[in-house]
Amino acid sequence: QVQLVESGGGLVQPGGSLRLSCAASGTIFRVYDMGWYRQNPGKQRELVALIAREGSTDYADSAKGRFTISRDNAKNTVYLQMNTLKPEDTAVYYCYARIQRYSDYGNNYWGQGTQVTVSS
Repeated sequence: QVQLVESGGGLVQPGGSLRLSCAASGTIFRVYDMGWYRQNPGKQRELVALIAREGSTDYADSAKGRFTISRDNAKNTVYLQMNTLKPEDTAVYYCYARIQRYSDYGNNYWGQGTQVTVSS
């Protein structure tokens, strides 16, 4: 089985920083794209940032200049460094990964979500 386990969410004041981590574990042949999405109640899940295996990145306009996505392929782990946080960044953040197991051609996987709250 494959699991994505997130950590690093919490409560932070406006202007503060948080670093999210997400590690993929299980019987994995290769991890392709990894990324972060976020969602608020009653709203659609939206892309925050995505990183390809070779390191190319894509950011939502709201994240550009404030958030940095990175990954460690040896650890099958993706990170999201969030700086200059704003109240509108408050959401549940979900880790995403496209993972190929030895027995398939690849599937999309999601973490359980971690709450990020930006408030004074």
